[in-house]
Amino acid sequence: MTRVAIIGAGPSGMAQMRAFQSAAAKGAEIPEVVCFERQADWGGLWNYTWRTGLDEFGEPIHGSMYRYLWSNGPKECLEFADYTFEEHFGKPIASYPPRAVIWDYIKGRVEKAGVKGWVRFRTPVRGVTYSEETGLFTVTAHDLLGDRVYDEEFDYVVVANGHFSTPNVPEFPGFSTFGGRILHAHDFRDALEFKGKDILIIGTSYSAEDIGSQCHKYGCKSVTISHRTKPIGFDWPQTWSEVPLLVKVEGNLATFKDGTTKTVDAIILCTGYQHSFPFLSDELRLRTANRLWPLGLYKGVVWEKNPKLFYLGMQDQFYTFNMFDAQAWFARDVMLGRIALPPEAEMTADSLAWREREERLDGDHDMIWFQGDYTKELIGLTDYPMFDIDGVNRTFEEWEHHKEEDIMGYRNKSYRSLMTGTMSPPHHTPWMEELDDSLEAYLRTESRSDAA
Repeated sequence: MTRVAIIGAGPSGMAQMRAFQSAAAKGAEIPEVVCFERQADWGGLWNYTWRTGLDEFGEPIHGSMYRYLWSNGPKECLEFADYTFEEHFGKPIASYPPRAVIWDYIKGRVEKAGVKGWVRFRTPVRGVTYSEETGLFTVTAHDLLGDRVYDEEFDYVVVANGHFSTPNVPEFPGFSTFGGRILHAHDFRDALEFKGKDILIIGTSYSAEDIGSQCHKYGCKSVTISHRTKPIGFDWPQTWSEVPLLVKVEGNLATFKDGTTKTVDAIILCTGYQHSFPFLSDELRLRTANRLWPLGLYKGVVWEKNPKLFYLGMQDQFYTFNMFDAQAWFARDVMLGRIALPPEAEMTADSLAWREREERLDGDHDMIWFQGDYTKELIGLTDYPMFDIDGVNRTFEEWEHHKEEDIMGYRNKSYRSLMTGTMSPPHHTPWMEELDDSLEAYLRTESRSDAA
């Protein structure tokens, strides 16, 4: 029997399992699917742990999730076309859910699909090699609970371990003698740690603006954001400032490229992540920076040098869950023989044409529509339900506008579901005032002050 290995049971791996289950539910004969997952539960980054560094087995902590994280984009832009938020929760909910709500939603779909038995939890993959002679992959896995390392053979491998787990950690002069705490966003867990403190954030990514916002919300004294190229540029609160790149720290005094200085208590490195696949042999390993179009992947999914290998979710992302679905359905149909792949030279030419378009993109508008077009193309090749992708693009643009308008209040806005047409209700408590990020608090119909 044909066998498929999926590495990772986060949103991309879950999408791949759902894709196969969907085909089986429609009467198709599907391969045996085995999903290897390092963590004790599925959900990838959305599966929160208090741990940092290493877990109880000495494994690197996968998650970069922190307490009090709320979605930083409208849920309407990531909604599954085959499983809506309304179906899951039984009612419309507000547009910016906290982590626990998103996790509950993505688990709900695969729990309904009944695919949890396909996952081997607490089983990281140690190695993947391919034999030209047999046409099979050998996957070396480590059952942590039984402390047993073993090999199994598979016809196809799907790499779905994400790329927001291995931090990129630069060093600046004076770090070794800095008088406060230095950490990467990957190890950030609780904004309350920085209450009453002056924090310095290096980087201008989404994590920089969001971690800064969390720390502000939970009472830090000030936020300074240091940028390499240009400031983020939002209308920040009075206690915020944006400065050029850090040059050095002496004690607790940070000096920046323009000569200005600031005394800080903590430095948080929001400096991105590396695509890391230490378990793959060299000829199978994707090498890329975080960009909208990594090279070497036909349709952003199929490893051109060996089309039995697939990568999901390796792009820089505006689209997330429903794009992962589009990729998973496409990968599934290649594996089921429904989609015939062209010769390698044609696959590479197609990929290069997308890269050329990517190189011409100018600003977020172009990037959103680029990824929307990509998602639309993939869905058009499979039986995944097509949805209003242009509408999603416009919702993303509205979101960008609301952030420019009010960076601390944009999460109070509401958007219309592109799947059901329902307008989301406002959350019962403004984001800056809502200090409880639990599922129970979020799903209440009234705020505590109203209830009182």
